[in-house]
Amino acid sequence: MIAHLKGILTEKFANSVIIDVHGVGYEVALSQIDFDNLNLDDEVKLYTYHHIREQAEELFGFTSLAAKKLFELLISVQGVGPKAAMAILSLAPAEEVRNAIANADATYVSKASGVGKKSAERVIVDLRDKVGLPTYYGRKNEPQTATKALENDEALDALMALGLNLSDATKALEGVDANLPVEERIRAALKNR
Repeated sequence: MIAHLKGILTEKFANSVIIDVHGVGYEVALSQIDFDNLNLDDEVKLYTYHHIREQAEELFGFTSLAAKKLFELLISVQGVGPKAAMAILSLAPAEEVRNAIANADATYVSKASGVGKKSAERVIVDLRDKVGLPTYYGRKNEPQTATKALENDEALDALMALGLNLSDATKALEGVDANLPVEERIRAALKNR
Protein backbone atom coordinates (compact mmCIF):
# COMPACT_ATOMS: atom_id res chain seq x y z
CA MET A 1 0.00 0.00 0.00
CA ILE A 2 1.18 3.54 -0.75
CA ALA A 3 0.85 5.54 2.49
CA HIS A 4 2.13 8.92 1.26
CA LEU A 5 3.92 10.61 -1.60
CA LYS A 6 6.44 13.42 -1.41
CA GLY A 7 7.54 15.06 -4.62
CA ILE A 8 7.06 17.89 -7.09
CA LEU A 9 3.57 18.71 -8.35
CA THR A 10 4.07 18.74 -12.13
CA GLU A 11 0.52 18.80 -13.54
CA LYS A 12 -3.01 19.73 -12.44
CA PHE A 13 -6.24 18.73 -14.18
CA ALA A 14 -9.89 18.10 -13.16
CA ASN A 15 -9.30 17.55 -9.40
CA SER A 16 -6.29 15.33 -10.06
CA VAL A 17 -2.61 16.09 -9.96
CA ILE A 18 0.56 14.34 -11.02
CA ILE A 19 3.29 14.15 -8.40
CA ASP A 20 6.80 13.42 -9.68
CA VAL A 21 8.62 11.26 -7.13
CA HIS A 22 12.19 10.73 -8.33
CA GLY A 23 11.18 10.43 -11.98
CA VAL A 24 7.98 8.43 -11.45
CA GLY A 25 4.68 10.30 -11.94
CA TYR A 26 1.76 9.35 -9.70
CA GLU A 27 -1.73 10.55 -10.59
CA VAL A 28 -3.61 11.41 -7.42
CA ALA A 29 -7.27 12.46 -7.09
CA LEU A 30 -7.84 15.31 -4.62
CA SER A 31 -10.75 17.04 -2.97
CA GLN A 32 -11.58 20.44 -4.42
CA ILE A 33 -10.25 22.10 -1.26
CA ASP A 34 -6.80 20.46 -1.54
CA PHE A 35 -6.71 20.91 -5.31
CA ASP A 36 -7.25 24.67 -4.99
CA ASN A 37 -4.54 25.03 -2.32
CA LEU A 38 -1.72 23.30 -4.25
CA ASN A 39 0.44 25.04 -6.85
CA LEU A 40 2.44 23.75 -9.79
CA ASP A 41 6.16 23.13 -9.19
CA ASP A 42 5.73 23.06 -5.40
CA GLU A 43 7.16 20.22 -3.35
CA VAL A 44 4.17 18.55 -1.70
CA LYS A 45 3.48 15.69 0.67
CA LEU A 46 0.17 13.92 0.26
CA TYR A 47 -1.20 11.16 2.47
CA THR A 48 -2.73 8.62 0.10
CA TYR A 49 -5.42 6.00 0.01
CA HIS A 50 -4.77 3.29 -2.58
CA HIS A 51 -8.14 2.07 -3.90
CA ILE A 52 -8.04 -1.18 -5.86
CA ARG A 53 -10.97 -2.33 -7.94
CA GLU A 54 -11.37 -5.14 -10.45
CA GLN A 55 -10.66 -2.90 -13.42
CA ALA A 56 -8.65 -0.01 -11.96
CA GLU A 57 -6.30 1.21 -9.26
CA GLU A 58 -6.67 4.77 -8.00
CA LEU A 59 -4.79 6.98 -5.56
CA PHE A 60 -6.73 9.50 -3.48
CA GLY A 61 -4.60 12.19 -1.81
CA PHE A 62 -4.97 14.40 1.25
CA THR A 63 -2.82 17.21 2.62
CA SER A 64 -3.52 16.12 6.23
CA LEU A 65 -3.71 12.77 7.96
CA ALA A 66 -6.99 13.87 9.60
CA ALA A 67 -8.60 14.27 6.16
CA LYS A 68 -7.38 10.81 5.11
CA LYS A 69 -8.81 9.21 8.27
CA LEU A 70 -12.14 10.99 7.71
CA PHE A 71 -12.13 9.71 4.11
CA GLU A 72 -11.57 6.15 5.38
CA LEU A 73 -14.50 6.55 7.78
CA LEU A 74 -16.71 7.88 4.99
CA ILE A 75 -16.00 4.96 2.62
CA SER A 76 -16.80 2.53 5.44
CA VAL A 77 -20.43 3.67 5.20
CA GLN A 78 -22.57 1.43 3.00
CA GLY A 79 -23.28 3.13 -0.34
CA VAL A 80 -20.50 5.72 -0.03
CA GLY A 81 -17.63 5.04 -2.40
CA PRO A 82 -14.37 6.94 -2.80
CA LYS A 83 -15.80 9.46 -5.28
CA ALA A 84 -18.75 10.31 -3.01
CA ALA A 85 -16.37 10.58 -0.04
CA MET A 86 -14.18 13.00 -2.01
CA ALA A 87 -17.28 15.01 -2.94
CA ILE A 88 -18.15 15.30 0.76
CA LEU A 89 -14.58 16.38 1.59
CA SER A 90 -14.80 18.94 -1.22
CA LEU A 91 -17.53 20.82 0.66
CA ALA A 92 -15.10 22.44 3.12
CA PRO A 93 -11.90 21.75 5.07
CA ALA A 94 -11.90 18.32 6.75
CA GLU A 95 -12.46 19.75 10.23
CA GLU A 96 -15.62 21.56 9.11
CA VAL A 97 -16.97 18.38 7.47
CA ARG A 98 -16.13 16.37 10.60
CA ASN A 99 -17.90 18.96 12.71
CA ALA A 100 -21.00 18.84 10.47
CA ILE A 101 -21.14 15.06 10.91
CA ALA A 102 -20.64 15.40 14.68
CA ASN A 103 -23.52 17.91 14.77
CA ALA A 104 -25.73 15.49 12.75
CA ASP A 105 -26.12 18.02 9.92
CA ALA A 106 -27.39 15.72 7.13
CA THR A 107 -28.48 18.72 5.05
CA TYR A 108 -24.89 19.95 4.91
CA VAL A 109 -23.54 16.51 3.90
CA SER A 110 -26.24 16.10 1.22
CA LYS A 111 -24.92 19.23 -0.56
CA ALA A 112 -22.04 17.11 -1.90
CA SER A 113 -22.28 16.19 -5.58
CA GLY A 114 -23.76 12.70 -5.98
CA VAL A 115 -24.76 12.35 -2.32
CA GLY A 116 -28.49 12.14 -1.74
CA LYS A 117 -30.53 12.69 1.39
CA LYS A 118 -30.59 9.00 2.36
CA SER A 119 -26.84 8.58 1.90
CA ALA A 120 -26.21 11.71 3.94
CA GLU A 121 -28.44 10.42 6.74
CA ARG A 122 -26.63 7.07 6.65
CA VAL A 123 -23.29 8.89 6.97
CA ILE A 124 -24.59 10.75 10.03
CA VAL A 125 -26.01 7.63 11.69
CA ASP A 126 -22.91 5.51 11.05
CA LEU A 127 -20.24 8.11 11.83
CA ARG A 128 -21.62 10.57 14.36
CA ASP A 129 -20.15 8.66 17.32
CA LYS A 130 -16.91 7.87 15.48
CA VAL A 131 -15.77 11.37 14.47
CA GLY A 132 -15.49 12.89 17.94
CA LEU A 133 -17.26 15.76 19.61
CA PRO A 134 -18.22 18.89 17.72
CA THR A 135 -15.73 21.73 18.09
CA TYR A 136 -18.50 24.27 17.62
CA TYR A 137 -22.24 24.15 17.10
CA GLY A 138 -23.52 24.97 13.66
CA ARG A 139 -21.56 26.60 10.81
CA LYS A 140 -22.71 30.22 11.10
CA ASN A 141 -21.49 30.81 14.65
CA GLU A 142 -18.10 29.32 13.92
CA PRO A 143 -15.12 31.40 14.87
CA GLN A 144 -12.74 31.66 11.90
CA THR A 145 -9.71 30.92 14.07
CA ALA A 146 -11.12 27.53 15.18
CA THR A 147 -11.36 26.23 11.62
CA LYS A 148 -7.92 27.55 10.67
CA ALA A 149 -6.33 26.05 13.78
CA LEU A 150 -7.86 22.61 13.26
CA GLU A 151 -7.65 22.51 9.47
CA ASN A 152 -4.02 21.34 9.42
CA ASP A 153 -3.49 20.51 13.10
CA GLU A 154 -0.10 18.83 13.38
CA ALA A 155 -0.86 17.62 16.92
CA LEU A 156 -4.04 15.90 15.71
CA ASP A 157 -2.10 14.28 12.85
CA ALA A 158 0.64 13.16 15.23
CA LEU A 159 -1.84 11.60 17.67
CA MET A 160 -3.45 9.66 14.82
CA ALA A 161 0.00 8.55 13.65
CA LEU A 162 0.53 7.20 17.17
CA GLY A 163 -2.53 5.00 16.72
CA LEU A 164 -5.44 7.03 18.10
CA ASN A 165 -8.53 7.18 15.93
CA LEU A 166 -9.97 10.54 14.86
CA SER A 167 -12.55 10.56 17.64
CA ASP A 168 -10.07 9.76 20.45
CA ALA A 169 -7.48 12.22 19.12
CA THR A 170 -10.09 14.99 18.95
CA LYS A 171 -11.27 14.27 22.50
CA ALA A 172 -7.69 14.16 23.82
CA LEU A 173 -6.94 17.62 22.36
CA GLU A 174 -10.20 19.11 23.60
CA GLY A 175 -8.93 20.92 26.70
CA VAL A 176 -5.40 21.59 25.46
CA ASP A 177 -4.37 25.18 24.70
CA ALA A 178 -4.05 25.55 20.91
CA ASN A 179 -1.33 28.18 21.34
CA LEU A 180 1.16 25.73 22.88
CA PRO A 181 3.92 24.27 20.71
CA VAL A 182 2.95 21.03 18.92
CA GLU A 183 5.12 18.79 21.15
CA GLU A 184 3.59 20.19 24.35
CA ARG A 185 0.07 19.81 22.94
CA ILE A 186 0.78 16.16 22.14
CA ARG A 187 2.16 15.49 25.64
CA ALA A 188 -0.83 17.21 27.28
CA ALA A 189 -3.28 15.32 25.07
CA LEU A 190 -1.69 11.97 25.92
CA LYS A 191 -1.95 12.83 29.64
CA ASN A 192 -5.67 13.63 29.14
CA ARG A 193 -6.40 10.12 27.90
